[in-house]
Amino acid sequence: MTPRLATIGDLPALVELIPASARVLSRGFYTEAQTEAAIRYIFGPDTRLITDGTYFVVEADGVLAGCGGWSRRATMYGGDRSPGRDAALLDPAVTRRVIEEFARSPAPGPRPTEVNLLTERELEVLHLVARGLSNAEIAATLVVSEATVKTHVARLLDKLRLRDRVQAVVYAYEHALVRPGAG
Repeated sequence: MTPRLATIGDLPALVELIPASARVLSRGFYTEAQTEAAIRYIFGPDTRLITDGTYFVVEADGVLAGCGGWSRRATMYGGDRSPGRDAALLDPAVTRRVIEEFARSPAPGPRPTEVNLLTERELEVLHLVARGLSNAEIAATLVVSEATVKTHVARLLDKLRLRDRVQAVVYAYEHALVRPGAG
């Protein structure tokens, strides 16, 4: 995979890639109607970002496989199709605050509803998985068998509709169920 700055010549490929990836990435989070509305009104190539030099693509074997960027403009989202966009550049002080706010750790919000499906033990196992412990280490910590840990992991993955331990770790951090550096 090779990242590079996007060019205007990439627009035809981006017109195909952006909706296709939005459909795949939104599966399970949004309805088909919501996804299509977002594609129609929000998602799409933004030539301003390309000409600003703030939009990148990733190529795999000469084919665009990903894209993304950021805006220095007053309008922070929307492609060329979005009406009413403000072309003005943000004040550098505002840009700095936007970046600082984006990078700041979010305050924990309300617990996702599906977390309430977990038993106390499954939640405890999720915390230990998120800390990077193996099944054997979790079993030793909780004084249970490794088979019991595997059962808890399988059940929590199923209840949270996650594919594997990696997704469980990401889920735990994204939903502030664990915090970086917390033991």
